[in-house]
Amino acid sequence: MLRAFFRAAFAAVVMLSSTAAFAQEGHGPAAPVAVGTLELSGGFARATLPNAPVGGAFVTITNKGATDDRLVSVSSPAADVGQIHDMSMEGDVMKMRQLPDGVVIPAGETVTLEPAGLHMMFMGLKQPFVEGQTVKITLTFEAAGRVDLDVPVLGAAADSAMHMDH
Repeated sequence: MLRAFFRAAFAAVVMLSSTAAFAQEGHGPAAPVAVGTLELSGGFARATLPNAPVGGAFVTITNKGATDDRLVSVSSPAADVGQIHDMSMEGDVMKMRQLPDGVVIPAGETVTLEPAGLHMMFMGLKQPFVEGQTVKITLTFEAAGRVDLDVPVLGAAADSAMHMDH
């Protein structure tokens, strides 16, 4: 019983150490990026399986301005196509749909693109999203314009850049 306790404690220390090292190597949450009146933070992508044709990326967008803006498109040199999607549950079925008109970022509010909700979908991946690497993505806003982000690739089950699943 005591041996199992120490084995679990050691595993927890190793996990915390590797997470801290990962963040210190520049793979943790990046500093917020400003574009126009928008602030983008917490960006990340999820690792994909080898030969997976699609990958997802996520970010939090805060509009510090007095007027609405709109995320109108996303792209990445790592994929043939980038789209803005919404995911929702209809009964027991998860539905995903493209948002061709983009997403409004209301003045003074925050919109979070996250797993199981609004997100960026990249199709026709040219290579897998590999945990520990970064992916370059470009977001284009109606008013603020374009911004490039290098987002860390976290584990396949990561739910935010602050809660890495190592």
